[in-house]
Amino acid sequence: MTPAHPGDGVIAVLASRVGADEKRLFDAFDRRGVHFDQVDTRGQWFTAGQRDLPWSLVLNREIGQARAAYAARCLASAGVEVVNSADATEVCGDKWRTTLALQAAGLPTPRTALGLTPQAALAALDSIGYPALIKPLVGSWGRLVVRLPDRASAEGVLEYVAALPGPQSHLGYVQELIDKPGRDIRAIVVGGDLLGAVYRTGELWRTNVALGAQTRPCEPTPEITKLSVDAAAAVGADIAGVDLIEDRDGRPLVLEVNHRVEFAGFQAALAGRVDVADRIVEHLLERAQR
Repeated sequence: MTPAHPGDGVIAVLASRVGADEKRLFDAFDRRGVHFDQVDTRGQWFTAGQRDLPWSLVLNREIGQARAAYAARCLASAGVEVVNSADATEVCGDKWRTTLALQAAGLPTPRTALGLTPQAALAALDSIGYPALIKPLVGSWGRLVVRLPDRASAEGVLEYVAALPGPQSHLGYVQELIDKPGRDIRAIVVGGDLLGAVYRTGELWRTNVALGAQTRPCEPTPEITKLSVDAAAAVGADIAGVDLIEDRDGRPLVLEVNHRVEFAGFQAALAGRVDVADRIVEHLLERAQR
């Protein structure tokens, strides 16, 4: 495609899967007359020391965590600016690293521990108390998150974990189960600004939109706004989906930060109030002009 306007280079979007959100982004580029390359990472390769890539700015929308992280590293080493950065992609893609970053920034989170073996994870759960959760270090959409009502259930799950292949599979990321009011909060931050927030509610204890949860508008309080913006900054993400949960006293806690934020449900709930894709493209063009 032709070079992007107004920058002097080409903007690219990394995406092996073009879903509804990517189509919205592409439409936002087109509305502004901005040309871009859509790069399918499944066919992309890099040479060590390469510096002749045709792009000056890349939006990383790759759904596969390993490809997203390595692509970001390769692009950065070639002198290409990547949004989100390789560092942010790697931190957000690992729940424990995210927790450490949030804690280092002084943000409230549920009590969380990492057992370096299944046996250690069981001991950590005894310390945290039940009910609790065990989550995969890498994953999204609420998949493989297991509710542990008591020690007997934890022993059964961790016996299975111990039989999994690969050393990372044996690490136990465990967390207290917050008695939330049947909902959680998804906030979207772009360029240090909160675009808005929505409640996600559902019949299941996991209130992920991918699992059928419904979204409705949430009027962000100053506390929610500050927590969301600070959480995105803590992990170094320019574009972030911040997940928060309220405890029984209504106090919001930060659960995690998503570097490849999906916003279809958010957009539907806040229709007419904000255009997420347009704000993302606007931010990219501002970055291209720096």
